[in-house]
Amino acid sequence: MPLSAFPKCFLDAMCVDRTMTVDDWIGMTADLDVDGHEFYTGFLPLEDDTELTRIRQLAEATGKPVVMMCASSDFTLPEAADRQREIERMQTAIHATATLGGKYCRVLSGQRRPEVGRDEGLGWVADCIGTLLPAAEAAGVTLILENHYKDNFWDYPEFAQKIDMFLALLERIDDSPWFGVNYDPSNAIIAGDDPIELLEAVKHRVVTMHASDRYLEGGTLEQLSQMDAHPMSGYADMVKHGVIGCGLNDYDRIFSILRDVGFAGWVSIEDGPDPEVGLQDITDSAVFLRQKMSEYGLP
Repeated sequence: MPLSAFPKCFLDAMCVDRTMTVDDWIGMTADLDVDGHEFYTGFLPLEDDTELTRIRQLAEATGKPVVMMCASSDFTLPEAADRQREIERMQTAIHATATLGGKYCRVLSGQRRPEVGRDEGLGWVADCIGTLLPAAEAAGVTLILENHYKDNFWDYPEFAQKIDMFLALLERIDDSPWFGVNYDPSNAIIAGDDPIELLEAVKHRVVTMHASDRYLEGGTLEQLSQMDAHPMSGYADMVKHGVIGCGLNDYDRIFSILRDVGFAGWVSIEDGPDPEVGLQDITDSAVFLRQKMSEYGLP
């Protein structure tokens, strides 16, 4: 079970302020006990194959190749033309993933817009993901659907955030070697769901995992739900990340279940949003995860 790292704490610096580059991040990870990188579409030149190839070579030269792409598809846009543009944007992300040498590209349902109904939204999302599967197969990239909370730059939380919606969406997407689940236990907690219940329901379709630990500070899940019902860019302040193993998740149960189904995929470490402590959090989280991997006999 190899480890990768995702630079969540530096997304603003890399995507908004542009005070940090991909090269900077690759250099910072030289001493991290991880095996690869998860990148985000927002800090990459997705249509520049020459630059993507250079980045791939730089990462591979450090012994930590790019393995996963964090993309945020938004398939709940009410206009069909807008959803088609999202499909095309994801096709670009899939191609960029392959150019970087990655094998997994995240897909999301989209934002939980108040005007989009359940069945209508589920149909749109399933159709869009189904349309992308041939491109994924041609590129040798597996699409991974995450039980997600919210992209850093979205106004609304995930359409298929709750367990019933997530499972309903999965039921509409046929089994395919080019499609699976990216399981994130912390996101289930933020949704008010039991992360173990969710894992038991999807364990045979999990191909990658986001390892993180979340907690709420200064509020409740009910208050968070009320806040999320209104447009608000990014995460609510009460949603906190912490060092993995120090939050609300039961990683003994999680790794036991994954071991029993023969999971051997990538686990990507998500730190919190604070750049002052993010790198240290990833370092400490890697120590915890390596210990658990050994304890449960995961490769």
